Amino acid sequence: MTQQKIGSVTFHSVAMLAPMAGVSDRAYRELCMRHGAAYCVSEMVSSKALSFQSKKSEELMVISALERPCGIQIFGDEPSCMADAARRALQNKPDIIDINMGCPAPKISGNGSGSALMRKPELVGDIVRAVTAVCDVPVTVKIRKGWDNSSVNAVEIAQICERAGASAVTVHGRTRMQFYKPPVDYEIIRRVRQSVQIPVIANGDIDSAPKALEVMERTGCGLVMVGRATLGNPWLFEQINALLAGEAPYTPSLSEKLDTMVEQVERMAVYKGEYIAMRQARKLVIGYFKGMKGAATLRKEAGKLSTLADLYALKKHILHT
Repeated sequence: MTQQKIGSVTFHSVAMLAPMAGVSDRAYRELCMRHGAAYCVSEMVSSKALSFQSKKSEELMVISALERPCGIQIFGDEPSCMADAARRALQNKPDIIDINMGCPAPKISGNGSGSALMRKPELVGDIVRAVTAVCDVPVTVKIRKGWDNSSVNAVEIAQICERAGASAVTVHGRTRMQFYKPPVDYEIIRRVRQSVQIPVIANGDIDSAPKALEVMERTGCGLVMVGRATLGNPWLFEQINALLAGEAPYTPSLSEKLDTMVEQVERMAVYKGEYIAMRQARKLVIGYFKGMKGAATLRKEAGKLSTLADLYALKKHILHT
């Protein structure tokens, strides 16, 4: 397994944790890094919110020693505001600053940010130049295939990012209009990889170790980024690493799954307080139930979680059913 680098940052494995709003918080990033992730990225942070000194946005950028290398992802559509956001982010000493140009959510793209930027190539260059000018760490950009099937421009956007100073691009092989619906176009990722000299990270529907290897082979990318498939399954990183090393993949026991579930939520409670953590946990823990007997019922029970004591009781119920 060849060691990969982005600028001055070296990675000791190849599978990265994708930034996911409401998911990739500090507790989850620490968990995934412990299970072999190469790198992790914060939940996306609004440049405009930072300009208004949003405490919530500031908290999203806190990085611990247990999650390095770690990047902070910022989004917005004004070059000067994005540069200011990068300066604020740098106070947390991230290893990388990542620019979101791929989010398809209407509340993001509808305001001209995220994937909407792919419709404005000139603005893309202005933003990347503004951010790289104030950063002493590598700047990366996360993009999509294009806005829709009539405007597939990932190659053009990646080349603009490279010329503007980006150290790497992550390509999600879907258009904005596809959101997360299949299929994923790995050919466009391969084309981007061939069109630039900077590293390209492949992203989209990588849900197993064999799929990660297949995507790397099909795209020529030395790095992949995984997101939703890791929910309740941080062992996916270890499994990818094992396959690339020619080793047998590790499969956790039921007890280990539940212990990890509890650990994740406990850390969330430490960082956010039990009230907020438990309400967020209702959606996060259901990934651990995949493949379990009575998973539908367990998901309903998860929706009622209000305290850590409730979580402990649910774990005990599963183990004794």
